[in-house]
Amino acid sequence: MHCLILCGGSGTRLWPLSRKNYPKQFLNLCGDYSLLQETYLRMKKIIPTENIYLITNWENYFNALNQIKEIETDFKETRIIVEPKSLDTAPAIALAVKYLVEKEGINLDEPIIEVHSDHYITEEKKFLALAELALKETGDKVGAIGITPTKVETGYGYIMKGGKEGNHFLVSSFVEKPDYKTASEYVASGDYLWNAGMYLFTPKTLARELKLHAPEIYSIYKENYENFLKKFTGLSPISFDVAVSEKSNKVIVFEGDFGWNDIGSFDSLAELNLSGANPRHVNIDSKNVFIQSPGDRLVATVGVENLIIVDSSDSLLIQKKGRGQEVKKVVKLLKEKGMKEIEHNLIGYRPWGKYEVLIDRPDHKVKKITVYPGASLSLQSHERRAEHWVVIKGLAKIVNDDREIFLKRNESAYIPIKTKHRLSNPGKSDLEIIEVQTGDYLEEDDIKRYDDVYNRIEK
Repeated sequence: MHCLILCGGSGTRLWPLSRKNYPKQFLNLCGDYSLLQETYLRMKKIIPTENIYLITNWENYFNALNQIKEIETDFKETRIIVEPKSLDTAPAIALAVKYLVEKEGINLDEPIIEVHSDHYITEEKKFLALAELALKETGDKVGAIGITPTKVETGYGYIMKGGKEGNHFLVSSFVEKPDYKTASEYVASGDYLWNAGMYLFTPKTLARELKLHAPEIYSIYKENYENFLKKFTGLSPISFDVAVSEKSNKVIVFEGDFGWNDIGSFDSLAELNLSGANPRHVNIDSKNVFIQSPGDRLVATVGVENLIIVDSSDSLLIQKKGRGQEVKKVVKLLKEKGMKEIEHNLIGYRPWGKYEVLIDRPDHKVKKITVYPGASLSLQSHERRAEHWVVIKGLAKIVNDDREIFLKRNESAYIPIKTKHRLSNPGKSDLEIIEVQTGDYLEEDDIKRYDDVYNRIEK
């Protein structure tokens, strides 16, 4: 058995916490681990660790790699399959299965389960029991995991159940997000399930279904992996639902009720309310207020009701409960106005570690930079800014022009404009420094790389 975890989504409905450079699957929304880490740890309980693979894009590659290495230090990079371009789930799944068959040599009759990295499951044992059952019984069909509806929901797709055969149902039809009246009728009938987007198949079954229903994808899927990879960007974006499952008569569904939530909005997150009352919420005559506030920010409310308040490092969202799906309108407006808050927040994640912007002014910027053990930034220079570094934790190895120096806590270095420099962590624990930038332009694109272990040099 193998598992594919999709983790390339953008998660814009959870703005301002979820951004293009760090979408929701990498956030700790429901506990001590991110949604991706929760998914990985969950699937390890029924799938051999070496048989779990991730599918993502280049923008999220190092986010995914670093997060999994936090919980599994010997995780191999070859278990992350990178899409050359984000084209929705059908091309991504086809690419991943092609990789497993051709590069990993798995059997064409090997059962595969595909899951999403940004879903939350409260009753894990129930889910895993259903997943194991589906892996054993899907056979040469396409299996789907359907969720017993617990309320009227217009944000999900639905699966209409057909006749029952043993532990599963035949699928009569798939229905995309219905209006409220239609969704109410679906739930009342008992004939419909929520579509969780989790599918099961063998490589042989997938190839057959692509040939029958997705000829554009199959035309390059039947070639070798290298050619598939080269021609991948020419494919049209399409979901697996639209490309295969809605057209096929070989789809079956396994029904489950295990506390599934796709956290598609802050309304969904508020329903979970895992942490209970926010200890930093000062409540004066306020009712039904949900607050998501990272860190120790104190939030006070006076005489308000039915609100969701989401406070991030650089943005604040105040939303009436029940209107979570409309946050995408905010994202659309930000995109139209070209505002940087749509993509980047004040915490940036890099393959070597992360940084947090503490002060951001036109002529100076202050960051806290964390470098992972053994990691190194690129050898670089800046045309329009100088940098001052002060070590606050760990040991820093610094290349500053033609000098190589080591700095301990409370020691500092100055990097003049246009000077080649590099920061590395030779220690066994995180290195933390405070960086003060000064100059007339302080954006991230003022960087010229000369050498980089992460291959980020433009050619």
